[in-house]
Amino acid sequence: MTLLSEPPAPGEARSPGITYQQLLDTDSHPENVPVVLRWQNNEYQGDADIPVSRYTSRAFHELEKEKMWSRVWQMACRVDDIPAMGDSLVYDICGQSILVVRSGQADGSIRAYYNACLHRGRQLREHDGNATELRCPFHGFCWNLDGSLKHVPCEWDFPHIDTEAFDLPELRVGTWGGFVFVNMDPNCESLEAFLGNLPEHFEKWPLEDRYKAAHVARIFPANWKVVQEAFMEAFHVVATHPQLLAGIGDANSQYDWEGNFSRAITPNGTPSPHISFVPTEQDMFDAVSDRRLDEPPYLVLTEGMTARSVTGNGGRMNLRKTIGDAADTISDAELSESIYYTLFPNFHPWGAYNRIVYRFRPYGDNHEMSIMECMFLEPYDHATPKPANVPIHWLGVDDDWTEAPELGLLARVFNQDSFNLPKVQVGLRSMKKPGVTLANYQETKLRHFHNLLSDWIARP
Repeated sequence: MTLLSEPPAPGEARSPGITYQQLLDTDSHPENVPVVLRWQNNEYQGDADIPVSRYTSRAFHELEKEKMWSRVWQMACRVDDIPAMGDSLVYDICGQSILVVRSGQADGSIRAYYNACLHRGRQLREHDGNATELRCPFHGFCWNLDGSLKHVPCEWDFPHIDTEAFDLPELRVGTWGGFVFVNMDPNCESLEAFLGNLPEHFEKWPLEDRYKAAHVARIFPANWKVVQEAFMEAFHVVATHPQLLAGIGDANSQYDWEGNFSRAITPNGTPSPHISFVPTEQDMFDAVSDRRLDEPPYLVLTEGMTARSVTGNGGRMNLRKTIGDAADTISDAELSESIYYTLFPNFHPWGAYNRIVYRFRPYGDNHEMSIMECMFLEPYDHATPKPANVPIHWLGVDDDWTEAPELGLLARVFNQDSFNLPKVQVGLRSMKKPGVTLANYQETKLRHFHNLLSDWIARP
């Protein structure tokens, strides 16, 4: 009689096969593996279902607006989107229009105002651009870049205006990693406190030392959380991206969380535990490079080469052009893995020197439509001027990701993801079970997000 072993405690079950930490031990440059990749933190977060109404209910959308969007730190733009004094950018969220302005040249100060004239409420700016003042196009009321009142047309007719108290209402502003964050709550905690230890994770990979080489936004007929959550786990790879399975450790991903951020590390150049054959190193490299069957291999591996070391060496060669000898201090893992962070509620910077940054938000004030944005942040040679950021390339609901050629091979992968998402929204409306059931481990990031969301919604 064979005795069965005790089942793992809730949240402790893991996929069979090599763990991510074991894979790190095989790195060709183990001395370069940063401490942050050795960090693990995954306390069990419960297994309760997530109410379907969070994705389909207008009432819940209103709760998010009142309790979360109006109080939480959110990324509005890159610092380099407004490089010169007078540059401004319009950031819209759930019916709120916010104007981010470079208000000072000497100190580089950045301010954010509610984008509304205090006379009749007309938006001060509709488009990004540069100006020496903030003048309303409707009647001509005007403010200085620092938000102070500059001019009231027909001032004789407004004796009731206290010009000393007619400044533009401001939002809290903070910066990190070359990004500008805004918060509508004047009593919010500091951005530094909200970020917690996240900046420590990026010390070796400073996001401020990058420029925005691509910025693509697409509109989806689905709730913003439906779209966001498709990019927070590797669990979907087995069904949605089967062409990658020979070279991606999807079910062997490592998931961690702490405070307001979470992280997933999906190893590449190692096979999925789902496949029934043992792939060659060439098979794994072809999968990592997303080779099509009608295309020749990007590179033919010879004896002794591994998919991970080849990817690492190629990445170091490319990085050396911009960061010099510092490229030699980077491990294969940093150049191979998908390391994707989420800062609550909707900001997703990727770790190491992967270029990707995501942002997700509702489209206008519609709870069943959303915007997904993908930025590529590139390092640059500091001996030359930093290249200018590119503008957003907008795609509509029916547009194909390949209409944004700047995304390269990623566009084809995005198309596979995008095929599911409107159908998820339709299915959720038809779902008779009141809750969405999440995996204990592989959907750690989703669980962490919803636990934080519950906390914000419950606040007075």
